[in-house]
Amino acid sequence: MENLGLQKTNNLKRFNFSGISLMMLFISGCCSFTLRDPSMQTGKASRTADKNKVSLENSPFLIEPSTSLLATEPPEVIARCDSLLNSSPIELQLAHHTNYGKRHVRDFKGRTLVSKPQLIVLHETVVSGPVTIQLFQTPHPRDEDQGSYHMLIERDGSRIQLVPDSNRAYGAGNSSFGDVSQKLKANSSGSINNIALHISLVSPIDGRGDSLSHSGYTNAQYRSLAHQILLWQASFGIPMSRVTTHYAVDRSHTRYDPRNFRWDRFDSSYQKASKICGLKIYNNRF
Repeated sequence: MENLGLQKTNNLKRFNFSGISLMMLFISGCCSFTLRDPSMQTGKASRTADKNKVSLENSPFLIEPSTSLLATEPPEVIARCDSLLNSSPIELQLAHHTNYGKRHVRDFKGRTLVSKPQLIVLHETVVSGPVTIQLFQTPHPRDEDQGSYHMLIERDGSRIQLVPDSNRAYGAGNSSFGDVSQKLKANSSGSINNIALHISLVSPIDGRGDSLSHSGYTNAQYRSLAHQILLWQASFGIPMSRVTTHYAVDRSHTRYDPRNFRWDRFDSSYQKASKICGLKIYNNRF
């Protein structure tokens, strides 16, 4: 299934996942992309309509994200940054293997895909952290029951790794970033999961339901979120323009994550972290 978020039901948006409602979130942004389909690079626009006509269903264009202009940092620089930020240790609570997969290097037509993380997508949960972990650690053989994030941020700011960064978490199924959307199976919708890092904030108690708003996130959560995003940016060369929300990437027009996310509070924590680590270069739009 590879899709987690809020879905419209009776004028509200809700997603029922194995009997438990989960609500998620992402930070908005945009990116540049590169057309990779040879049929669109010939420049022979004067051909007849019959010869030029391409079926999007049978031969979809492959549009991939362009390479970021930002370099990655060495592991020792990232480790030093994590230490300087005095971040909470990462607790490993891996999801069951049915709930995540490998990053693919080719699509269903055998064309080469970008597989290195290009995006950071923010979610929220409408259940507690322990319930979320239990859900993802439960085997789900059926595609429609599967889902996961790379990392969970608890109310006290604790970081919990659910899926290794090198793997594909199932956080946004029918999705795209601008025109970028990779299709791994012929009978599936396009998705950005193969190039995304998914991170989720545990919702407050009053946010564990169908309401359109809640009391928000803790200072500790904003601080840990800012730290983790900066570390991921430095690890993979991801600019702030490629930090996005589920609402922004969703193509089903049924997801509206996040609820009550305060950009000013996030930005305050992020600016402090980037200054401490000397990594202000990642707070840009390129």
